[in-house]
Amino acid sequence: VQLQASGGGLVQPGKSLRLSCAASGSISRINDMGWYRQAPGKQRELVAAVTTGGRTNYEDSVKGRFTISRDNAKKMVYLQMNSLKPEDTAVYYCNAEIWTASDVGHYWGQGTQVTVSS
Repeated sequence: VQLQASGGGLVQPGKSLRLSCAASGSISRINDMGWYRQAPGKQRELVAAVTTGGRTNYEDSVKGRFTISRDNAKKMVYLQMNSLKPEDTAVYYCNAEIWTASDVGHYWGQGTQVTVSS
């Protein structure tokens, strides 16, 4: 099982980015999916999460600016980030609880760098 994240980059404050994360492998079911971020010198934190049924929750600082969504058929999760701020600069990681035929576990993507700077 693998998670592959993409979509990061360098953007100016106020602009937008969309992150994508694709799950692949021998997957039976995917439960909760989410995005975390880790800025230099800080702990990794949850940014947003979405359940199988589409219920979402967000870290306070991104509410109203970020939107998480998922496509269960494509085994993908997205993070639409609008009105980006310099403090959003971090490496963003996708995460998912994934069932295989024999096991269940939390899997991480490789991380994608988001830099917000003028």
